[in-house]
Amino acid sequence: MCLAVPARVIEKDGDRAVADAMGNRWNIRITLTPDIEVGDVVLIHAGYAIAKVDEEEAKKTWELFEEIAHFEAERLKAEQQGGDDA
Repeated sequence: MCLAVPARVIEKDGDRAVADAMGNRWNIRITLTPDIEVGDVVLIHAGYAIAKVDEEEAKKTWELFEEIAHFEAERLKAEQQGGDDA
């Protein structure tokens, strides 16, 4: 399975760029999407921007990632509490 992550381009230099998704920053290549500009939201896969995406769609994905992180934190907390009782 492949996963592409939406991120906002915050710097651009030739075919290299820096993208930010939820505070995580990556050095990426925009070779496959040369029309990308600073401020655009792109899908990143394997270090490459593979497509420009709508910001509203990206926000939905970021919200899902936040939900997953919340559920994982709750799961770990419950695990730790259960481990203290044993």
